[in-house]
Amino acid sequence: MGIKILVTNDDGIHAPGIRALAEALRKVGRVAVVAPDRERSAVGHALTLHHPLRATRIGPDIFSVDGTPTDCVNLGIHDLVSFTPDVVVSGINRGSNLGDDVTYSGTVSAAMEATLMGIPAIAVSLCTDGEGRHYDSAAGFAARLAGEVFSRGLPADTFLNVNIPDLDRSELLPPLITRQGRRRYDGGIVDKVDPRGRKYYWIGSGELTFLDLPGTDYHAVSRGHISITPLHLDLTNYASFETLSAWQLR
Repeated sequence: MGIKILVTNDDGIHAPGIRALAEALRKVGRVAVVAPDRERSAVGHALTLHHPLRATRIGPDIFSVDGTPTDCVNLGIHDLVSFTPDVVVSGINRGSNLGDDVTYSGTVSAAMEATLMGIPAIAVSLCTDGEGRHYDSAAGFAARLAGEVFSRGLPADTFLNVNIPDLDRSELLPPLITRQGRRRYDGGIVDKVDPRGRKYYWIGSGELTFLDLPGTDYHAVSRGHISITPLHLDLTNYASFETLSAWQLR
């Protein structure tokens, strides 16, 4: 049967990206899908602890869960799926997960959760501002990459954040190994008043852009390249040790 693969996402079980991804991965291995029952974008690494979760079987090895992407990985690995996956692939997200946005992303957090469990993982996003046109191209690359991860493995505590331009396969430029970029946050909060006189708020107004720095994920995808960014579980800033050790803390 080849590779055993668990697929999840944060756009929900019925999103076009996860359908294209599962179809492509079935050509290289056995696939189980465990995904949220609705969109869960920007939930980060949230884990549901204060109410029970419910899973619904909607097809052979296909389950929807009324929880977060992290919940789906947990339930999939520990209960719902009949096999232990060799690789977890999260996506294909509608929209990029570049730069600082990885800290908010349910797609990326699902891959992080699998990595915490010792399973190699990939997060895959289609860089589009609309509904997305070329999920099949992105899915084909994701399937090839999953094969490489299975055969070669990944460094300890490392997973891959993959961003793919919304282009036809023939137009995509070769993949580049990149570092995490940086957002330029120019937005703010929109506050309004509803018909009953109560204030409400929208987060994320204004145009969000990225610093166009060579070697970063944004620099690569903005020029038509696939970006592969190895992310690490250890968030420690080792370079700051010497500076912080000089503080007078006693």
